[in-house]
Amino acid sequence: MSFEIRKIVTYSEETRIEGGKATDRPVTMVGLAVVIKNPWLGRGFVEDLKPEIKANCSDLGALMVERLVSAIGGAGRIEAYGKAAIVGADGEIEHASAVIHTLRFGNHYRQAVDAKSYLSFTNKRGGPGTSIQIPMMHKDDEGLRSHYITLEMQIEDAPRADEIVVVLGAADGGRLHPRIGNRYIDLEELASEQSQ
Repeated sequence: MSFEIRKIVTYSEETRIEGGKATDRPVTMVGLAVVIKNPWLGRGFVEDLKPEIKANCSDLGALMVERLVSAIGGAGRIEAYGKAAIVGADGEIEHASAVIHTLRFGNHYRQAVDAKSYLSFTNKRGGPGTSIQIPMMHKDDEGLRSHYITLEMQIEDAPRADEIVVVLGAADGGRLHPRIGNRYIDLEELASEQSQ
């Protein structure tokens, strides 16, 4: 792998009480971040980003998925998933996007958890310590709102101006006490209202 990795960070949180009400089954969310040197920086405007994508993104995806699955206790535990990338101040948003918005990267995660849904995402620019939000959804059902959750984390010294932070997120459940229904119920209600 030729992406230069400065550090790998794992973040985990377990939620047991929400809205003052305890749960029988806590929900664990894990974020796995890799801080890499931006391979396109210092070369002016790079028209074709594909050589670095083809050479590096598959290896990075495989490494990150292996570490994330281990951190949460196995692929079978993952119900919700997502990804994010933050480019440092001297890079382009397109540089962050180039790493995570390729099947060479994301397919490792989808295949590991046998997912049907697309990977929800954020990509943005920020400096050291910037907030990293990883939006997640159910791995098999985009309309299941109980699993619309966001993991937030930060790395105090990343991204530096010449770096990209690449992140995968996983959760072993959804929000603790979901009460807003799902997209399919809304569609049925709207159709019923329109027919009246």
